Amino acid sequence: MTRRHSTTVVAALATALVLSACGGGGDPLQEDDAPATGGGGESALVIGSANFPENVLLAEIYAAALGDAGVEVTTNLNIGNREAYMAGLEDGSIDLIPEYTGNLTLFLNESAEATESEEVYAELQESLPENLTVLDMAAAEDKDSVVVTSETAEEFGLSTIADLKPHAPNMVLGGPPEWRDRFTGVPGLQEVYGLEFSEFKPLDAGSTLTVQALVNGQIDAGNIFSTDPAIAENEFVVLEDPEHLFAAQNVVPLIATDKVTPEIETALNEVSASLTTENLTEMMVKVQDTDPADVAREFVDGL
Repeated sequence: MTRRHSTTVVAALATALVLSACGGGGDPLQEDDAPATGGGGESALVIGSANFPENVLLAEIYAAALGDAGVEVTTNLNIGNREAYMAGLEDGSIDLIPEYTGNLTLFLNESAEATESEEVYAELQESLPENLTVLDMAAAEDKDSVVVTSETAEEFGLSTIADLKPHAPNMVLGGPPEWRDRFTGVPGLQEVYGLEFSEFKPLDAGSTLTVQALVNGQIDAGNIFSTDPAIAENEFVVLEDPEHLFAAQNVVPLIATDKVTPEIETALNEVSASLTTENLTEMMVKVQDTDPADVAREFVDGL
C-alpha cells in the first residue's frame, strides 16, 4: 500500500525544526527537576518524551529497563511535539526517545509512501541520518485515528473517514495544533478524502481536551490515538481509514547512533519484543490514576 502526500508539509516541518532549535521563550529541553533514574551526571543517557501520556509511559519503560541493565539514565519528559524533541536529538540535549515508525518516516522523508509495518520500518531505516538509529520495533502500534461519538456515527451513517465528506462542511474537527499543517492531519484529510471542515479547533496532543470537546459537542470529529482508553470508555466510534492516510505506527526506540552499546541495544530490544498493542492499551488505563513510572516498573519487572 502507498499513500499520497504534499511535499510542502515536510518543508514546513523542517522550518519548524529549525525554529524550535533556535529557541524562543523557555527551553523545552531543560531537564526535569525530578531525580534521575539510575543515577545522573553528564555521562548519563538522557531519555526524552513527547508531551502526551503514552510517550511519557514508554520513556519510563525505557528508563526502567536500561537502569536494570546497569545503564546510567536520566529523563527529560513532556518536551513537546516532534519538531521540538527532534531538535533535542540533533543538539545532544536528549539521546533517546520512543517514536512511531510511520509519522517519523514521513517527518524525515518527503517521499515516504509505505503504509504496512515492515515496509514502513524499512523505509524509516533508509531515511534516517547517520547520527540517528532505530532499534527493533515493537508489535505495539498506536495510530492516529479520527473518532466521532456513537450518536454522530448513527445520525450520519458514519463508518469510514470517507463517509464524512458530505457532512464535513457543517462539522468542526479537533486535534493537536500540529494537525493544522501536518499531512497526517488537515492537509491529508483534504487531499486524500476531500474533506473540507467548517473549522479546525486546535486542542491537545493527547486526548483529554479532545475527549471533553467531543462529549460536550464542541467538536464533531477528533483525533485520538488508537490505544487511548477514552475511546472504549466513551463508546466513541473509530472511523476506518480505507485510503491508508495513517500509516503503520509501531513503537520504536530512536537513539543517537554514538550512544548505542550492546547493553542498551539488548535491553531496548527486549522491551520491544514484549510490547503489544493490547498490553500498551492496558497500561494506558492504569496511568489514568497511577504514576507512569510505577506502571512502567511493573511492566519491566514482568519481562
